Amino acid sequence: MAADDDAGGFAPPPFRPDEALVQIRRALRDLKLAERGNAYELRGKRVLELAPAEGAIAVKLARRLMLTPEWDRLAVKSAVEQRKLIDEVKKRLARWEHED
Repeated sequence: MAADDDAGGFAPPPFRPDEALVQIRRALRDLKLAERGNAYELRGKRVLELAPAEGAIAVKLARRLMLTPEWDRLAVKSAVEQRKLIDEVKKRLARWEHED
């Protein structure tokens, strides 16, 4: 038995930012966010921006629902981070719905 077999022998698939970007955009549209170029809006307020980066996706996520938001900056470099981003967007959308 080789040392690699001890870890289960499975490596995660390589992260493909271009494919992940398509999946993220689809998920954001499913969450009823309006797409405006590389940005997404909720009720006319910008809440998220996506940009391709070298081997990753650069993300700006609004802290609060405002006309001029403060941004949290993230870099999505794996499928795990991609899922975390979508989960975080869902949490913030739910919070923003309760704030109004």
